[in-house]
Amino acid sequence: MPLNDVGSADGDFTTFYGVHRPPLRKALALALGDLGLAEEAVDEALARAFLKWDELSQYEKPEGWVYRVGLNWARDGFRKRRYEILSEIDPDSVRSETKPVDVDLIEAVGKLSERLRSVVVARYYLDWSTLEVATALKIPEGTVKSRLSRALNQLHAELEE
Repeated sequence: MPLNDVGSADGDFTTFYGVHRPPLRKALALALGDLGLAEEAVDEALARAFLKWDELSQYEKPEGWVYRVGLNWARDGFRKRRYEILSEIDPDSVRSETKPVDVDLIEAVGKLSERLRSVVVARYYLDWSTLEVATALKIPEGTVKSRLSRALNQLHAELEE
């Protein structure tokens, strides 16, 4: 089925793809610490979303499903790989038109473990509630809050230096 024949106007995958791919790509780059891996992860997750679009289009937040699938895909393929600081990423490539980039903050976030980064990015970059992060990552909301607390403590310590 051609991509432009998918769904109705309100459940259109092409529209979903156009709106959500750029922020999900950036979020995965921040969470994973690797722009190339994020590109692959978001494309893989969106390809899987396309195949399940009839079901996913009914979700309240299908982009949460895509984010989680992208993270899981990257974890499965690169579980033994140690993620490096985000200094490899060109700050201009993650700059939002309305949000200036703090390079020190990006480097500090890059030093967090992948589990902490994925929660921080979903909560603060994607601006999801703790419940939405928990739902997307399939973890308890208490775990989201705990990871956020640990991450914020680490970031605070790192940025004080």
